[in-house]
Amino acid sequence: MEDNRLFSEFPPVSTEKWEEVINKDLKGADYEKKLVWRTLEGFKVKPYYRAEDLEGLEYLDSNPGEKPYTRGKQAGGNVWEVRQDIRIADLKEANRVALDAVERGCTAIGLCTKNVKSVDDMATLLNGIYINAVQVNFLCSEDYLGLLKIYVDYARREGYKTDELSGSCGWDMFRYALKHGKFHRGEEGDLAMAKELVEYAAKELPKFRVLTVDGSVLNSAGSNSVQELGFSLAAANELVSRLTDMGVKMEHAARSIQVNFGVGSTYFMEMAKIRAARLLWSKIAEQYQPECDCAYKLYINATTSSWNQSVYDPYVNMLRSTTEAMSAAVAGADSISVLPFDNAYKEADDFGYRIARNQQLLLKEESYLDKIADPAAGSYYIENLTDQIARGAWDHFMKVEEAGGYCKALRAGMVQDEVEKTARERDNNIATRKTTILGTNQYPNLLEKMGDKIEGTHCCNCEKGTEVKTLKVYRGAEPFEALRMQTEKAARRPKVFLLTYGNLAMRKARSGFATNFFGVAGYEIIDNPGFATPEEGAKAALESKADVVVLCSSDDEYAELTEPVCKALKGKVKSLVLAGFPKEMVETYKGYGIDEFIHVKTNVLESLTAFQKQLL
Repeated sequence: MEDNRLFSEFPPVSTEKWEEVINKDLKGADYEKKLVWRTLEGFKVKPYYRAEDLEGLEYLDSNPGEKPYTRGKQAGGNVWEVRQDIRIADLKEANRVALDAVERGCTAIGLCTKNVKSVDDMATLLNGIYINAVQVNFLCSEDYLGLLKIYVDYARREGYKTDELSGSCGWDMFRYALKHGKFHRGEEGDLAMAKELVEYAAKELPKFRVLTVDGSVLNSAGSNSVQELGFSLAAANELVSRLTDMGVKMEHAARSIQVNFGVGSTYFMEMAKIRAARLLWSKIAEQYQPECDCAYKLYINATTSSWNQSVYDPYVNMLRSTTEAMSAAVAGADSISVLPFDNAYKEADDFGYRIARNQQLLLKEESYLDKIADPAAGSYYIENLTDQIARGAWDHFMKVEEAGGYCKALRAGMVQDEVEKTARERDNNIATRKTTILGTNQYPNLLEKMGDKIEGTHCCNCEKGTEVKTLKVYRGAEPFEALRMQTEKAARRPKVFLLTYGNLAMRKARSGFATNFFGVAGYEIIDNPGFATPEEGAKAALESKADVVVLCSSDDEYAELTEPVCKALKGKVKSLVLAGFPKEMVETYKGYGIDEFIHVKTNVLESLTAFQKQLL
């Protein structure tokens, strides 16, 4: 048979040949150090992938819409619900915002329902919203069963068929335990409530997902993608296992679950995480031998990460959440909620909601990501990464099972300890700037002030129990933001004088580094074009009345710059700093009077904290 494959006239190139060329170009440099990236999850990411990296991946033989649903649950497209969560307690105001969201493109809304006590309250909240056309998700309630009964009464009063209504409840016994240190009604009481919710929904609201497993709480506490996935699936499995033991049909339990994932900034990793979630859930569901295929179809709501958001340079949050939403969309999430860009420091307003909503609408209506089933299919890298994440998450899942299930793992603190260990690593990466938070620990806007824009923090003053170890939910940028807020509140803003000298390229590079270094603390930076002599630079530094003087030159020229500058300035400024780390001369320069060396290996957070104590 004639071979008509594209490019068949070109001979194949083996992996060995590629490696030979790469190693030649490296000229003796270490391949692993130069080209292989190690992720937070511990995976090694190679510089390139080939078809051979997909060998043994059985799910590749399936199509979109087929088990194990790795490639998505839809055969002919990639449509997702554009969701907006509106956490406004006032019913009339929440309704106004929700109506605006629906009119402007949202197909799903999340609503705070803590003030809904009657059918009339529900009518106020949902006034003008066609609940048979819009997915309604309930949040913030103390009594979700009572709330669902009110919702059903309202729907019937308005003439809706309740078996056609879709939505979810934010009821999550595990999130509550991680937040409050105890189960809401006790472990058995919460499971009994889960049973009541599932049985009520099966009868009255079959399209409602009344049980939530909120993996985003792990994400917001600093977990990595594999931990979030593995522990979330373990929590979902715990619900199904315990409920079936209590007599609930597996199909009813499984289709009642919605898993919320936080979507972080590791673009391809998050994409692979969602694909791997469907794969693993299909394998888990298979063990229960369900009678209906609906049990295999995990419903995934993706929320852009709060952990990545920053107070300073907040418009960068729009870039972060756009790529995060794109990861979720390409991966085939069922619904996506984008956090308002200013969520870190204020309650959302119409502008924040509008931008968040439009980010998704652009992905749909201008990028057409909803038109193609499984847009990531065929990428050697993403397919391989999906498999790696699935295997890593499965290891975490099995650890939980070996511990006796998710409830026992929470009580033992196993889940919390693993997440906290990763969070500490992430914190250190931010402190040393291995991880960049644009505008916060790198490349700050030196003129920006945010102190007067912060409206307050979201906090919980509720009593904490000791039944379950709690998880701290926070943002990675917070320690650097605290430093800069200290500077804003200080009576006087510290001045940093950059004493530039010698080689043009080196002095500019090191003055740029020093500007970034001290700029993230909000200090005033006095840069200079360069001085002809050390004495001239020292004189200008004294005249500037700077608190900190940073020497910026090449390692070779520090030999002629450091001693005369230190003689002129020692005792007359609060700190003398050298940009760089000329190892052989460090002790000599300290003897001259240099107090600190700043360089790429410096723990910036620790160093700036010490400067704050000295200068403020």
